[in-house]
Amino acid sequence: MHQSMLFIKHKALPGKREEVRRVWETHLMPSIQERQVHDAYFYCYDGGDPNTIRVFQRYADGADAQAFMQGPAYEAYVAAVTPLLAHPPEIHAATVAWAKDKAAPVSETA
Repeated sequence: MHQSMLFIKHKALPGKREEVRRVWETHLMPSIQERQVHDAYFYCYDGGDPNTIRVFQRYADGADAQAFMQGPAYEAYVAAVTPLLAHPPEIHAATVAWAKDKAAPVSETA
């Protein structure tokens, strides 16, 4: 079984990054916390651009990512977040070829 990854870049309209996060917290965070398909999930602010959010997701099975992105929580998120974004999210899929993973779970509130 190969782990699959998604790298997602959201470009918020100027000054809307925190609103994008609130939409994510409302529509996706609860679903992500409940689902066991994510081996890892990181919601990150870009260090060089105050309007960019980068998301990293790791799945044990590649089909899980498609199922998640076709679910009702993701559809509600897209409908709510689209007016806050400069353009649609950039989504890049990858397959893990090698990894070292000793990270402990991190949770931070802004």
